[in-house]
Parts: sequence; C-alpha cells; structure tokens
Amino acid sequence: MSFTRSRRARALAAGTLSAALLSTGTAGALAADAKPSPTPTTTASPTMTATHKPVPMPTSTAASISLTARPTSAKAGQTVVFRGRTKGLKVGSPLLLQHLKNGKWTALGATGKVKTGSSFAISTKFTTKGTETVRVASLTRAGKVGKVISNTVTVTVS
Repeated sequence: MSFTRSRRARALAAGTLSAALLSTGTAGALAADAKPSPTPTTTASPTMTATHKPVPMPTSTAASISLTARPTSAKAGQTVVFRGRTKGLKVGSPLLLQHLKNGKWTALGATGKVKTGSSFAISTKFTTKGTETVRVASLTRAGKVGKVISNTVTVTVS
C-alpha cells in the first residue's frame, strides 16, 4: 500500500508544480502591456492563385561534356589532344571537335566517340598560328550538332 501512496504523492506534486508554472505564465501575460509597441498594420493577406504552383525538381541530371587540352601551348603542326568526360551520353555516341572562326563554330574535321567509362579523346594538329578557341559537341543520328556542348578551351599556336 505504501507503493501506491508514493505514486499518488509524486503525481500530486507534479500536478501542483504544473499548475504553478501555468498560472505564473498567465499572470505575466496579463501583466504585459495590452498594446504591443510596434503596431501591426492591417494589409490584405497574400492569397495563392492558380499560377503559384511548386516547380518540381528534375529527377535526372542533364547531359554534359567536360573538356581539357594538352598541351595548351603548341607549335604549328604539333598534335594537341583533347580529353574529357561525358554525363548522360551513351557509350559510342559520336562527338565533334569545333573551333570558333569569324564568330561561328565550325568543324575541325576531328571526331571521336564516347568510350566505356564515359571518357573520350580527340586529337588534331593546328597549322595556323594564333589562338584557337575549341569545344566538343555531341552529334545527332543525322550527323548534325546536338544539344550537348562542352566548355571552351583555348590553345595558343606559335
């Protein structure tokens, strides 16, 4: 029977303490100023319209091509190797090396394919001295430049 009394005593003490804490908080709230110091303005609350719909996150990563060149400074006639990695392109997908000429991207005549492991390597020789801005583009089945384009790389030819 003493076990039950002990339990009752603890429950009574916990209830008394809870009531005391609640009444202290209520008394403090009643004693506070009735008017808050920054007066809230009465503006219309924003409403959701049909045009405010959440945009879903894409489930897959877009295809991409990364590109590096070795060497970045070459003599005319020296071979330059362009290497990189792809994402989202199938093994065997054709790639085209392009350079910027008179403000337009034109083919250099060098091509490659995506290898197992999503890597590629394309080599070419530059015969004209100057600065060459180069990129790699994916090719469609029809042999046209696709939508996936690499970053540009600059090679100085002397």
